[in-house]
Amino acid sequence: MKKEKFTYEKSGVNINAADNFVKFISSISSNNKGKKKFNNIGGFGSISNIPKSLKSPKIVACTDGVGTKVEIANVLNKYDTIGIDLVAMSVNDLIVQGAKPLLFLDYISINKIDLKKLKSILKGIIKGCKISNCELVGGETAEMPGTYEKGKFDIAGFAVGLVDEKKILHTKKIKKNNLVLAIPSSGVHSNGYSLVRQVLKKEKINLKNNSFLKKELLRPTKIYVKEVLSLIQNNLLNGCANITGGGLVDNIKRVIPDGLIADIDLNKVKTKKIFKWLKQYNIEDKEMLKTFNCGVGFCLIVNPNNLSKVTKFFTKEFKPYVIGKIIPGKNKVKLNGKIDWS
Repeated sequence: MKKEKFTYEKSGVNINAADNFVKFISSISSNNKGKKKFNNIGGFGSISNIPKSLKSPKIVACTDGVGTKVEIANVLNKYDTIGIDLVAMSVNDLIVQGAKPLLFLDYISINKIDLKKLKSILKGIIKGCKISNCELVGGETAEMPGTYEKGKFDIAGFAVGLVDEKKILHTKKIKKNNLVLAIPSSGVHSNGYSLVRQVLKKEKINLKNNSFLKKELLRPTKIYVKEVLSLIQNNLLNGCANITGGGLVDNIKRVIPDGLIADIDLNKVKTKKIFKWLKQYNIEDKEMLKTFNCGVGFCLIVNPNNLSKVTKFFTKEFKPYVIGKIIPGKNKVKLNGKIDWS
């Protein structure tokens, strides 16, 4: 009686398929390298130059994922935008310290290599890197049968940026009477999707048959890199915050120095249709504000004398507007008024 031979492929892992995906990544990255000297895809580690223009460069590193937004992509069988989200979630954090994104790596773990799906995700990552002017230098794809159910996957991103020591956005730059500006979000971004999905399930909403939700729930996260770095370069920014999980309060208070408060007027917040849609399903204001960006994707803290100069760097769709100011006090953030959900 012959004994069955065990192979890695029989266990559910296809190394040839993974190798083909690496070749695809390498071909795309080569086309986007420009004058970069190093070919990092397929190696054990990536090599990148440090720009000589920085006198005292400091490294800033961030990592994040897109959470259960991947499940919306699975339901709609559409994967070409979540790669943009993946890049956005890390690079939007980098710029809070004043850092310019330099390089990006991705990690994709999946039940079984699906080249069509992976290529679609990667094209989004490449687009996100292009928008944020950083380079995709490598990553990892892990085929994990038994860990993920059929068709399931997860993605994570890792970004590294550089900032000159003199340009770091320290909290000490934030002063009394500075203005707090809201930059509009593009939509839900990549936070709160477990609550979104619970609403869809409990209300028995067929996502595939709802054109509004199909568009809104996979709308990619706005990347704020170009505009914010322009403000930093022109010495127009005292501080900023990326509004992600935890909403306005939890994220703004991370950059407010002791002894000061960001006094926010919620009456001034311009929310978006997708959040008005969510609010109708018996979600309390406090829960909305803690879970979602509610229309405010990023906040700037600026000198009031620079307000007109700051707004010139933005398109009409994402033009910042005043929602509060910095005043003396404790607890770092104070919310007044109420968002108009009508």
